Amino acid sequence: MVMAVTITILGAIFSLWSGIRSIRKGRIVSYYRLSRKQIAGGWKAIIFALGLGCIAFLLGRYGEPASYRFFPPSPTPSPTPTISLTATISLTPTISLTPTSSPSPEISYTPTTTSTPFLPIAIESQFKSVITPNPAAIFSPLVFSITVNKFTPIDPQTVYQNPLSNIFVTYSYDGMTNGSQWTAIWYQNGLLLKYQTMAWDSGTGGYGQDKLSLPAEQWVPGIYQLVFFVGRDWKVLGEFRVMGNPPTETISVTPSGTTAPSMTSSVTRTPMPTGTPRPSDTRWPSPTSTK
Repeated sequence: MVMAVTITILGAIFSLWSGIRSIRKGRIVSYYRLSRKQIAGGWKAIIFALGLGCIAFLLGRYGEPASYRFFPPSPTPSPTPTISLTATISLTPTISLTPTSSPSPEISYTPTTTSTPFLPIAIESQFKSVITPNPAAIFSPLVFSITVNKFTPIDPQTVYQNPLSNIFVTYSYDGMTNGSQWTAIWYQNGLLLKYQTMAWDSGTGGYGQDKLSLPAEQWVPGIYQLVFFVGRDWKVLGEFRVMGNPPTETISVTPSGTTAPSMTSSVTRTPMPTGTPRPSDTRWPSPTSTK
């Protein structure tokens, strides 16, 4: 398309130069009829140059999108990306605790030391398609953007700043087979974020787009990756980075009722002192008679 525009512009320049030259020659010709004929031919060349200029503008502005409708592009596979892994320090507990029952996630993703993306077994077990996928199917490199217009990304970037709500991804594909199993997996800082696996129903070739939607407070900074699998084979991987801390979630506190204090008697009865028995009377000795 660039070559066609370049050739058209060069033709317009040559035609304009020829027209001006013809007009100049026509003005110095002595015979009236030959002069008019020379000048008329020059003006025709100038008008033709203007037409070529308009054609060059239309080709540059609308030629490529129009040609894609009749001749879909054949995307080239992207090179194998390298997934960087961050080693963590494992701690050895010194106190044995009694384990408690805790729910285990349905799908767990453990990074491996290989650079080739792999399909988790828990997702592979959900395959329903029995059609053998075309091994020659290819996808173009994934392009990420905040807005999309008819499968065309607007201002694509590889680094985005919080706050965010949606990130779109656009791509083209070729050689796909309807009914074959197709899987898209999103990773957030190396951890499985979300996925979808389904039977392909979008034709052999064309354009496609997808969207990652998260609440604003869940767009944590780091690396986000999207991997496409056809059957069990991965086809393309794309990634982008999110910078800045996400907004914090606002928690509304509902006041709870306060129980009124209970009335408690503060006066206790003190028992009166009991009477102490007086000592018993001591009888005086009776006189003893003498003889």
